Amino acid sequence: CEAVLESHVSVVRSIDFTDIDDGAHMVTAGRDSVINIWSWKRRSLLRTIPVYETIEAAGLLATNTRTGLDVDDSCSRIIYTGGEKGAIRLWDMDTGKEIFEQKKELNAKHAFVDVKYLPQSQHLVGITNDQNLLFYKATKRLERVRQIVGYNEEIIDMAYVGQGQVHLAVATNTEQLRVYNTEDLNCELAYGHSDIILCVNVHSKGSIVATGSKDNTALIWLVNMNAPPNQRVLCVATAVGHTKAVGAVCLAQGADCSFMTTGSEDRTVKMWDLSPLSNLFDSPEGAAAIVSKSGPVKLRSTYTFQAHEKDINSICVAPNDGIFATGSQDKTAKIWDVASGKALGTLQGHRRGVWNVAFSPVDRVIATTSGDRTVKLWSLSDFGCLKTFEGHTNSVLCVEFLTKGTQLITTGSDGLVKLWNIKDAECVLTLDKHESKIWTLAKQHTEAHIATGGADSVIYIWKDTTQEHIDRLHMEEAKLLEQQQALDNFLSVKDYRNAINLALSLNQPHRLLTIFQDVMTASEHRHLLSADDEAQRGQDVIMGSLAVDQVIGSLAPDQLERLLGYVRNWNTNGKFARIAQATLYCILTQYTSEVILSLPSAKDLISAVQPYSERHFTRLDNLLTDSFIVDYTLHAMDSVNPAGMEALTIGDDESDYE
Repeated sequence: CEAVLESHVSVVRSIDFTDIDDGAHMVTAGRDSVINIWSWKRRSLLRTIPVYETIEAAGLLATNTRTGLDVDDSCSRIIYTGGEKGAIRLWDMDTGKEIFEQKKELNAKHAFVDVKYLPQSQHLVGITNDQNLLFYKATKRLERVRQIVGYNEEIIDMAYVGQGQVHLAVATNTEQLRVYNTEDLNCELAYGHSDIILCVNVHSKGSIVATGSKDNTALIWLVNMNAPPNQRVLCVATAVGHTKAVGAVCLAQGADCSFMTTGSEDRTVKMWDLSPLSNLFDSPEGAAAIVSKSGPVKLRSTYTFQAHEKDINSICVAPNDGIFATGSQDKTAKIWDVASGKALGTLQGHRRGVWNVAFSPVDRVIATTSGDRTVKLWSLSDFGCLKTFEGHTNSVLCVEFLTKGTQLITTGSDGLVKLWNIKDAECVLTLDKHESKIWTLAKQHTEAHIATGGADSVIYIWKDTTQEHIDRLHMEEAKLLEQQQALDNFLSVKDYRNAINLALSLNQPHRLLTIFQDVMTASEHRHLLSADDEAQRGQDVIMGSLAVDQVIGSLAPDQLERLLGYVRNWNTNGKFARIAQATLYCILTQYTSEVILSLPSAKDLISAVQPYSERHFTRLDNLLTDSFIVDYTLHAMDSVNPAGMEALTIGDDESDYE
């Protein structure tokens, strides 16, 4: 040990050095709320800078870094610090004065546990105690340029936001609203609520977001991902009035977004007038200046009423903004008039609480999900149940209409995502990826992607591959037609080698059977020998053509195994047994037992062929035995009345017989 430098009275968290050419100074900082500057050569303390916060990270920026501050010309050596305040601060190393402190975002509660300096990109990366990474540009007054969220709690609710709908607004069992970029996973944390966010709803424009929270309030946000980082998700209004947690919220569907409905654990529904926000909705670019000057707008409710006997889980406004629906733990869903708040109907039939309600975009129907493991479709004309969808093994938590109202997609506590056809109430697709209950799902307007999130703290994004599947089927069909035509061409010119290989590759056993039948039948009925027949004279031709025998004897192992599979199937039918036995004989005479037994499914194929072959040979033996009666009958007839004697009586002499 060359030296012991004693000055700190608590844990030292950071050590950094200046350039050797710059005098070789050492900077230390710790939890005793001071920065010490040392002479490295003399091993002595030069200066102590009090910072009045517990420091977890400190270091030096590159010499003469231009931070965009007014002190750039007079300050060449800058110290950065991060700690319990959750803000990065800059200090002049030579004078010990603070030259800049970040303004902490509203309601942000994080503290920094470390700060890393990236000299090549001139970024300061703050690591927070809630496991997030905040990237600040050191040359632009510590402007935040990126944010990576390192951990999610349970995914409670989410919705797609923005014009291109590549961002997801997510409520994750925390008081911050998280807006993820699904392309690069950059995340914006929006501070406004003081307790856990329970619900999220997005207007059709994609830029207006409503949230409800355990702090008994609902907030309205404007989302503009092209704005500066601290203005991308801006709280523009607050709705205060509920006495318990706000568990359901929904914005108007119209272009002007004139109202918002909220439902709470206090069993009441409130209707909020959003007309004071119309100027902000029309010109969101100037919203930041207005809000920074006068603060978020305080909304007023137009009416309040008790809607259910238990907690309200879901609220949904109809596409025409004329009615809205609520779902509750009291096992019912109710339809209400938007203008007056008057009850229009009650949907009764679920045996447990209703978790979610959703209006069809095209028909006068509404879907509800329940803890009784079912989804029900109701008519808005008479409020009767039209269909019941059963298939989930636990509570169904969320539902959305897809494909112009012809399909439903649901999520449940069983961790499954199910797609249903409404016409026949059949489940056509089940997606199993989550490890726990799926609380929420979100769809894009184009329905190209669907996102699901749940208690496993994971968000999965699913892509609709229907059109790709259809295109692939069309391509396969066109390719199959081309191959079919090629097969016909090979047969027309008696190119059996290519015809048989192609039939095997197309997996067409019936077509191959037809080829073998035609070849063998033509060989049997041919009376005059052609040139090919002359070439085959003296050779043991099994399949009726030497070319066919040669093709069967030169198959690849996978083709041989497939052909044996065809033989097994043909052999089960007495009508095709002759072709099957001929093919099998052709194979056994041209391949060794080692080659056949080396095939993966050889034992299964042999065990399937053997009993049917024995049955066919037994049948032939019986037929041969039965044919002896014909010989016996002819012999007996000859002995009773010889054919020659009877012939002589026909004419007068032997010339007539001749």
